[in-house]
Amino acid sequence: MTPDSARLDRLVADARRSAEQREQDYRERALKIYPWICGRCAREFTRINLRELTVHHRDHNHDNNPPDGSNWELLCLYCHDNEHQRQLEATHGATIQTARGNVATHSPFADLKSLLGQKDSD
Repeated sequence: MTPDSARLDRLVADARRSAEQREQDYRERALKIYPWICGRCAREFTRINLRELTVHHRDHNHDNNPPDGSNWELLCLYCHDNEHQRQLEATHGATIQTARGNVATHSPFADLKSLLGQKDSD
């Protein structure tokens, strides 16, 4: 291993440890501030399943950790994944594509208003 490679490995390891420590710090603070309930689906958590409750950064900046917790919300794993998926779709244009890369054009509710109108006139 070259000296530059060893230095880079140490740097990466230090950065990972620092990120893990920072995450642990804000997680512990968030769990003290907020009730152990998912902010989206209202699922309640106990010490037994607390590992399934995550800290979500509202502005998506993991370095923005104000002491009052105003940038955090507690979300269950499922709601947290859903929130990040929504953010990705918003960032990348939210196009629905098929395996060939074509944009889907079918709109299943496009004619719903007229169908409801017909039912009212019957």
